[in-house]
Amino acid sequence: MGEAIRLTSAADGFAFGAYHARQDDARRGGLVLIQEIFGVTDHIRELADGYAADGYETIAPSLYDRRSPGFSASYDPADVAEGVRLSQETPWDEVAGDLAAAVAALKPPVFVAGYCWGGTATWLAACRVEGVAAASSFYGRRIPELLDETPKCPIILHFGRRDASIPMEVVDRIREAHPDTPTYVYDAGHGFFSDRRADYDADAARLARLRTLQLFAQNGGGRSEM
Repeated sequence: MGEAIRLTSAADGFAFGAYHARQDDARRGGLVLIQEIFGVTDHIRELADGYAADGYETIAPSLYDRRSPGFSASYDPADVAEGVRLSQETPWDEVAGDLAAAVAALKPPVFVAGYCWGGTATWLAACRVEGVAAASSFYGRRIPELLDETPKCPIILHFGRRDASIPMEVVDRIREAHPDTPTYVYDAGHGFFSDRRADYDADAARLARLRTLQLFAQNGGGRSEM
């Protein structure tokens, strides 16, 4: 079970909330876990606890706090619309500063993983934030907005072949722009990693998680006594 903490943005000094889950056993590294459009929900906290159980001290920053402190939405249409609005009103420069604060709060090596809107923010972190050892991005629909930026660390991308919000043409554009970035496509829809969603696919989620943990292990995520 984690705890609520406060972080201070590297961009503007703004103090914002985060969920902090300490590793259960020997530490493999730190992990910044980035929310979907729904905020730091029970699902995100559960994922953070799961990564902590795997040895990763995890911080899930609340990246909408300037506009809606502690935002945590359901899948109700009105909540979804509010999450979309907040994501659109949150500029990437601001997100990069907040993620830099989250990375700096963890002892290296520090990894990043994010889902949906957080999948794009994961790409952003890999491109702009110093101190990221590796990153795993899940169905980042808005990555094309940042396609001219180049990751500074190893990153892998996960998409669903049946994701209506991210057509395969978009995935192909990303692949063409960054052919050396491993891009995995699963026979699944959007949000396939979340067991709260209709598109949840246990097999795809299991494989994507395995690939994520392998990436981290290959980039410094080995067990220590620290």
